[in-house]
Amino acid sequence: MRPHRVVMAVTDGMPIFEAAVPYQVFGVDRPHLADHWYEFSVMPVGAGPVRLTMGFSVVPGGAGWDLDAIDTLVVPACTNVHDEQPAELVDVVRRAYRRGIRILSICSGAFVLAAAGVLDGRRATTHWLYARELGDRYPAVRVDPSVLYVEDANVITSAGTVAGIDACLHVVRIDHGAAVAAELARGLVTPPHRDGGQAQYRELPSATARDDWLGALLDWADARLHLPLSNADLAGQANVSVRTLERRFADVLGTSPLRWLLRQRVRQAQQLLETSDRPIGWIADTCGFGGAASLRAHFARIVGESPTAYRRGFHERTGTTPIAS
Repeated sequence: MRPHRVVMAVTDGMPIFEAAVPYQVFGVDRPHLADHWYEFSVMPVGAGPVRLTMGFSVVPGGAGWDLDAIDTLVVPACTNVHDEQPAELVDVVRRAYRRGIRILSICSGAFVLAAAGVLDGRRATTHWLYARELGDRYPAVRVDPSVLYVEDANVITSAGTVAGIDACLHVVRIDHGAAVAAELARGLVTPPHRDGGQAQYRELPSATARDDWLGALLDWADARLHLPLSNADLAGQANVSVRTLERRFADVLGTSPLRWLLRQRVRQAQQLLETSDRPIGWIADTCGFGGAASLRAHFARIVGESPTAYRRGFHERTGTTPIAS
């Protein structure tokens, strides 16, 4: 099994942080996580050296663009959302899309994808500050400013800078599974999956929305997914009313407490399906579903396939075998 090949396209003036995120996720070899990590390279667009912000520069290699050698193309950002995007970069994105290459944009990189026509008819996102302009300039794009990232077939767009980490971890989750993505996230000291959308990062309406009890509560609940937790249990742990609990979840995470719990349980089940040969009933009890039938029903609704099919597909895709328990 060969490494998945990721190429990041950069142009003059691109911000360095957005370019650093894909490198940190895909460009650092991690043999402790997977036998074949990513084969990562940076490709400047244009003939001469590309100068990123803060004095960083990238010198083009001699090989040029070989789209046949790319599995995923990353567009980390654009230089200016108000300008026309570089024609050569737009052409690379368009040709990559036609070849079926997976394309990932971070933050304002969605403007490059939109200019290439890649986002026509698709749901996509970008930083909430630029979402209206993206929709106005490219009305064929279904812009969703509320989410951290969107996957539509083989095109992934992400919101503001740090949401690029979420999107890159999502790619790792697709290629290597939820357990590997979670372990990588621990190493990066970031959540393996952030619930909620961009609304939580806009101006908050009151002081009560700025406290930190929700984060502590999520950690507490995440360690007790095997228990039959209720709204009352969560509210009691946080020392707030059930109404306050539900309002805070809706404001910050865009969901209800019980739906959040359900998704956490499904993610835990995914990791156990990937890393063990435990029977479905055992996984269901361990993750707090109360029975195999409940796990199968919720797993199929959220993931889109049965637990058994997910386990089989994961090991076929990654070339691994279940670890005997």
